[in-house]
Amino acid sequence: MTDSPRPRDARALPDRWRDTLIAARSGTAAPGSGPDLGPGSNPDSDLGPGSDSNPGPTPDSGPDPLPYAENLLARWAEPQRRYHTTAHLTAVLDHVDTLAGYAADVHAVRLAAWFHDAVYRPDRTENEERSAALAERALPEAGVPEAVTAEVARLVRLTVTHDPADGDRNGEVLCDADLAVLASGPQEYADYAARVREEYGFVPDEAFRAGRAAVLRQLLALPRLFRTPHGAAAWEERARHNLATELELLESGSS
Repeated sequence: MTDSPRPRDARALPDRWRDTLIAARSGTAAPGSGPDLGPGSNPDSDLGPGSDSNPGPTPDSGPDPLPYAENLLARWAEPQRRYHTTAHLTAVLDHVDTLAGYAADVHAVRLAAWFHDAVYRPDRTENEERSAALAERALPEAGVPEAVTAEVARLVRLTVTHDPADGDRNGEVLCDADLAVLASGPQEYADYAARVREEYGFVPDEAFRAGRAAVLRQLLALPRLFRTPHGAAAWEERARHNLATELELLESGSS
């Protein structure tokens, strides 16, 4: 089962957005300033707002964060979503917290998590591009510096392939956090797969099985599903088992 050390209720999302936005636009963590995790470091320690090592952002004079949170959360709650919901957003943010110590700029990664499926229509193929474009429009208006905005948009586009380049620390954290659901326990994984099927309810069964099987084979063909040391150690084996099991069921014609 995946390990989010402090799962949080979706009701906390506006506060999490506010803290991340204020930190990103105040420059409390510049790109490339992430901690160096040497021997003995604990990647699971809470490096987010409120920890002893990072007391968190203080209010600034930028635009009110709340309207941006409300807009994004309305998007994440659209009726066509069954898996890509606020529950998924919360889970990805929790996993980013778990992996925060590996990121070069964890605030940019957290913003990218908010935007990575902000535009989502299961019948379209340009969701990531449209989500990145939304970030490019909204974040400068919200007071986020140009360099951070560009990094957020790059990270959102990276979720098309979930294949970050070696040394792309921000990309590794976001992609691992997004894929962590693959390492869930059996019941949680079955629920995830069922919700994905519901999102594609307009696709006939045979066509869905073929398309989903192709996605699973593409993931299994990756040399590594998870790029961070924590993800590789804690999630890789179970995720591959889950993917292989689902693929076997699809190929056999089972539900």
